[in-house]
Amino acid sequence: MFLLHQEGMTLREIARRLGVSRNTVRAVIRNKGEMPDSTRRDKIKIDADLLKRLYEECDGWIQRVYEKLAEEEGIQVKYSTLTRMLRDLGIGRPQETRCGREPDKPGVEFQHDTSVYQIKLADIPNRLIASLMYLRYSKRRYLRFYRVFNRFRMKCFLHEGLMIWGHAAPVCIIDNTNLARLSGTGRNAVIVPEMEAFAKQYGFCFVCHEKGHANRKAGEERSFYTVETNFFPGRRFESLEDLNQQAFEWSTVRMDNRPMAKTGLIPAKAFEHERAYLVKLSPHLPPPYLVHERGTDQYGYASFDGNYYWVPGTKRDDVKVLEYGDRLKIYPVRKCPAEYPGRKCLAEYLLPADGVKNQLFSPEGMPKPRHQPNNRRKPTQEEEKRLRAMSQTVDAYLDFVLKAESGIQRHRFVRELFALTSRMTSSVFIQTIERALRYRITSIETLERIALLYMSQGAQTLPCVDVDESFHQRDAYLEGSLTDAPDFSLYDKMLEEDDG
Repeated sequence: MFLLHQEGMTLREIARRLGVSRNTVRAVIRNKGEMPDSTRRDKIKIDADLLKRLYEECDGWIQRVYEKLAEEEGIQVKYSTLTRMLRDLGIGRPQETRCGREPDKPGVEFQHDTSVYQIKLADIPNRLIASLMYLRYSKRRYLRFYRVFNRFRMKCFLHEGLMIWGHAAPVCIIDNTNLARLSGTGRNAVIVPEMEAFAKQYGFCFVCHEKGHANRKAGEERSFYTVETNFFPGRRFESLEDLNQQAFEWSTVRMDNRPMAKTGLIPAKAFEHERAYLVKLSPHLPPPYLVHERGTDQYGYASFDGNYYWVPGTKRDDVKVLEYGDRLKIYPVRKCPAEYPGRKCLAEYLLPADGVKNQLFSPEGMPKPRHQPNNRRKPTQEEEKRLRAMSQTVDAYLDFVLKAESGIQRHRFVRELFALTSRMTSSVFIQTIERALRYRITSIETLERIALLYMSQGAQTLPCVDVDESFHQRDAYLEGSLTDAPDFSLYDKMLEEDDG
């Protein structure tokens, strides 16, 4: 640079030709082409015995070791340098080592794990459990979400995923979950006999990784990261069924045919190669199920999970309800399907959608039962809606009564209040409610006396109404037939008092 400068070349041209900055060129010219000698400071040396003694005195707190070196020993050292010195001496927390490296061979293993997420269904946050299965070599995935994940749900999920693949690897790597592990951890884990027998049907066994070594199933952990960064963003879910449908298409269609980022591997094509090394599954493997014993009421209904299922026939014996992952089967209690595989079930139902409760179900292709179940809950949403629509006063009164901590039976009170509207005019009813709201009255009997007082003082009479005899066929009448019949005894009392 100095010679080129002496030949008359400009600083800009020297910097451009040599690929250096102009400040560098100026510094070289300033020193007339000679580079200054730079001597490095000697490394700070601290006696190893001193470090060990201070580390013991401070109970392993390196920050205190750093402070005592400066305050008591007069040694100024950077904190990062101190931690490096301690690591070099083997003092402090040992560095985490890899739990092991397993060769990536076809047909060796698949992995399973769960993770909890807060997911919006129709803009309402819900706590859901994601269950994901991962075939290690070909990178195939199967994803599904549950509100509750127990041992039965785990068996249903594994059955569904393995039947979709049609094959299984001989080993399933899991964490130390008590859903499959009875005792012990890692290589010493003892698998629950029920789960061990379940896995044997599909030709694999459960293996727990060592405690704290979640990276043993790193492909599974990475898959959950992919769910968080690729499946959730930009998607909207209306219900749990919609969420699982989108998860199914994402995991078995989209991700199966998408090349991996680094290797370019396509899971669907890699699976074609791995298939020869896997255990082929029979398409007739029976799905897992739970047995529930239920009684039937006088109208032939058996209750299960908040809904009512009609059992065809005239017998009203106890039944066995077999719960599968997606359906129910009902058998006579003395005819277990395992003992009598040729026995025809009494009824079979698909499980209702998530959140459906207090509904009646009957077999398709058969006439619907004429009667309602004995113990079916009678909701009062429609009655409450009609009451609130009458006036703002009634709306405010319902808010006061239903939120009051007075032991009010909500549904019973709403039914009785709604029945009261059919026994007087709207104006009398609203006047009664205004007075009840003013004096904080919650008794139906008191409301009746207030209404009777208004009718007697104001000479209120019920208007005559032309009755259309076809009212039995109206939708409103059919809908209201489910509510309790109105009590007209009040008018009998009024007539008796007038006669007296």
